[in-house]
Amino acid sequence: MGIEYTDSQIHQRSLKKNLESFKAFQKFIFARFVELACMKKFIILFICIVSNKIIAQSYNRENVNTKAIKLYEQALVLLSDGDTKNAIPLLEKTIQSDNQYVDAYLSLAGAYGELKNYTKAIEYYETAKQKDSIYFKPYTLPYSINLAGIGKFEEALQSVSQFLSINGLNEKSIKAANYRKRCYEFAIQFAKEHPFQTNFNPVNLGDSVNTEKSEYYPSLSIDDSLLLFTRRGEGFREDFFQSIRHHNGQYSKATLIGGDINKEPYKGGITISSDGDWLIFAGNFRNGFGNFDLYISYYTAQGWSEPENLGPNINTEYWESSPSLSPDNHILYFSSNRPGGSGGKDLYMSVRQPNGKFGPAQNMGPSLNSIGDETAPYIHADNQTLYFTSDGLPGYGGTDIFICRKDSLGHWGKPENLGYPINTIENEGSIAVASNARYAYFASDRSDSRGGLDIYEFDMPQNLRPKKTLFIKGSVFDAVTGKNLPCKIELINNSNRQILMSIQTDEVGKYFIPLPVGNNYTFSVQRKGYLYYTDVFDVVNKYADSNYQKDIALQPIRKNAVLTFRNIQFELNSSELKPVSIIELNKLLAFLQENPTVNIQLSGHTDNTGIESQNLILSTARAKAVAQFLVDKGIDAHRLKYKGFGSSVPVADNTTEAGRSRNRRTEFVVLDF
Repeated sequence: MGIEYTDSQIHQRSLKKNLESFKAFQKFIFARFVELACMKKFIILFICIVSNKIIAQSYNRENVNTKAIKLYEQALVLLSDGDTKNAIPLLEKTIQSDNQYVDAYLSLAGAYGELKNYTKAIEYYETAKQKDSIYFKPYTLPYSINLAGIGKFEEALQSVSQFLSINGLNEKSIKAANYRKRCYEFAIQFAKEHPFQTNFNPVNLGDSVNTEKSEYYPSLSIDDSLLLFTRRGEGFREDFFQSIRHHNGQYSKATLIGGDINKEPYKGGITISSDGDWLIFAGNFRNGFGNFDLYISYYTAQGWSEPENLGPNINTEYWESSPSLSPDNHILYFSSNRPGGSGGKDLYMSVRQPNGKFGPAQNMGPSLNSIGDETAPYIHADNQTLYFTSDGLPGYGGTDIFICRKDSLGHWGKPENLGYPINTIENEGSIAVASNARYAYFASDRSDSRGGLDIYEFDMPQNLRPKKTLFIKGSVFDAVTGKNLPCKIELINNSNRQILMSIQTDEVGKYFIPLPVGNNYTFSVQRKGYLYYTDVFDVVNKYADSNYQKDIALQPIRKNAVLTFRNIQFELNSSELKPVSIIELNKLLAFLQENPTVNIQLSGHTDNTGIESQNLILSTARAKAVAQFLVDKGIDAHRLKYKGFGSSVPVADNTTEAGRSRNRRTEFVVLDF
């Protein structure tokens, strides 16, 4: 009979049966360890059934002394109950009583492997191998897993290959071993293609955040000052907690999030909006559509409001969880196991509609989703970098963390594995990356855990960091009355003319936006009854993690109202429009289409350098070029006039370059509306 792998239900019954017959037959030895066979997430029992048909052995159980056997039986009972920590001392006493008891060494190795003490596990496996290399051979698979646990993938590959050479292995064992072999081969190839050494030193956030309970699903406010997470309570209860990060990097004592959000016991992943006014989270409530649904809660003076189900555009009778909200509140990312995807759980996205509701969820497609499970998406503050977990994409075993970036056209690129040692042979959980792009947070049950899963912080390697961001805040108001105006703000990347973010201000016109540094952006604001607004914001040379104030005054549509273009640019001494001008020209086009009764005059202006007659010709040609663009796009030519003024209408002093730059401009004035 070969080596078998069984699930947690079967192995408990198998262990009990074999324990009862242990004294009579002494044909079974058991070594318990954590294994993710065939990409499934459960603890299994490694049962080696030894017969002379498979293994010729020099080690003989019949020579083991009675005291050692009795201790070993007691240890096996503890192992069968899942009490691995207390089984280890009994197993150590067993080998002290009889240092030739190979079964005890193998069981000790399995126990330490389950506790993720791979070094100790390897030590006991190798001791057993020294005592009887032939008897040890069926254990080369768990031995390989522990080698991989400390990053020795070359040795792990050799070991699993030896395992696969054993005659008589059953189908499940071969499948599990081949899965591990593929993981080791991936790890070796990844190291060749990424020869740099990743410095990975995660730090436990300590007793202010972590307890003997499990803490997981970390999420951060946009300014990195507030850490939100889920904590396991009694039984199946889960609650949301928050902790404030002080300037010295220390965290305050975690407290329950206030309001009605924690009333229901069954909750999961959580995300907070950039303005701090929304919480979107997973919950299994009585008013849901089926399994876990996504809910939203709003911040009020009394704390967080009673959760509202996000409705059928997002939720189904299946499982929806692990939400992440884009920094402009425009796109909601989440995971679901609804039918129609690529595999088990897939990544989905939903775009917020003009009415404020999220639209129908869309599968993010086969470039991100695999036949396995994709969960825990986390969109960074740069709005261009997405992290998520997958057990179906090539990796190290179990669930790995991946990074995916948007290209210049706004399409998601190919997911990249974060690599070892961030990813390991175990299941890696959700990750959150600070807006400063430096720090990352994840949940793990490492050796210094307070109990179960704890939340850890680490420095994200340079090559895996998103773009650094700065923060712009301000308000939109009426230029005449000063009244605050709620409206939509678009930010467009000047380099590729793609919309980076589209945000809605709050009800009093205030906004808060994170922007990736390294590019110039066009701000665009439109509101019915007002001239549109555009302005260029240069962040190429701005410092990351800085805050900037930008208040925006909108002019009501009225006769003689003037708007100066901020981003219509021409080639030097030419009326040829530069490509970047398309951004603002399209805004002007949209304004005229939405306001069909408005007629305008386009005006061109220069500084006072050069010959005035030529300046007049150039300014007229530039105003005409803008008018021609609009006519070519369908605007009635009768609604448009154009005129060049040369240098005759300056708005600044022509004796300085800054003044001359302001004077070189194109404008429009409202003639009728």
